[in-house]
Amino acid sequence: MNQQQQLPKIGFIGLGAMGAPMARNVAAGGYALTVLDADAGTTRKVAADIGATPAASAAEVGARSDIVVTMLPTSRIVETVLFGADGLAASLKPGSIVVEMSSGAPSRTREIAERLAALDIALVDAPVSGGVPRAKTGDLAIMLGGEAATLETIRPLVARMGSTLTVVGGVGAAHAMKALNNLVSAGGFLIGIEALLIGSRFGLSPETMVDVLNASTGMNNSTQKKFKQFVLSRRFDAGFGLDLMVKDLGIALDVASETDTTTPFSSLCLELWSAAQKTLGTGQDHTAVARFQEIIAGSELGPRG
Repeated sequence: MNQQQQLPKIGFIGLGAMGAPMARNVAAGGYALTVLDADAGTTRKVAADIGATPAASAAEVGARSDIVVTMLPTSRIVETVLFGADGLAASLKPGSIVVEMSSGAPSRTREIAERLAALDIALVDAPVSGGVPRAKTGDLAIMLGGEAATLETIRPLVARMGSTLTVVGGVGAAHAMKALNNLVSAGGFLIGIEALLIGSRFGLSPETMVDVLNASTGMNNSTQKKFKQFVLSRRFDAGFGLDLMVKDLGIALDVASETDTTTPFSSLCLELWSAAQKTLGTGQDHTAVARFQEIIAGSELGPRG
């Protein structure tokens, strides 16, 4: 019996900037893989690149798979893929598992899980953090929510995509944690850029300021991995959309509302990111929020000699 016969058959739906390298790492693990993207050309290209089978519909993915990974923009799209015309749920066998790796809304994730459970299909939420570079290397941080036995079943699969796997609770808990992680990340980005703008107007070099922050207590993920690379370079192409960040912050604030938690700083954070989205327009990278901060500060950051 060869390795592919021993391993479960995997479906992967959503082959964007994150999904494509994640699917590649799954294929490299020896899994028989069927892939699908909303764009048929992307489906064919990724399938050819990684040695997977292209599918024409979510139903086809379900018919070929024991476990299906979804890596999609929103819970609404996940629901459409699962329960819409030619949907995934109708073709999955009883006992199958859906690994929902999108940044979804926890309450809707639980509703989806209940609908699938009625069909004897399990769901776990497994959102990721780390961006495109860590998606490529298989070093993502993956949060896991679901039943213990199901999580153990899918652990070897998700370990192909992430090096840090953390069980945070039942279904929906991982999506809540992902939104809260992005809330902390978004707040750190804003305050860091404000500090650079203040220092720049005082006469400090932004690049030197980043070096000092990274050697001091002001260090965070943005100072380490975003400011020089994507803001001071003026590239603004980290690979995670501003629209998605605003969506995730909205999810975090929804969780706050559901838990009756007062969140003055978080509310201001969402307000500023939403204003940036309206000012800059849709389709921007999330690091472009620095351009919005430059606009309201009346000065621009950039590398200095």
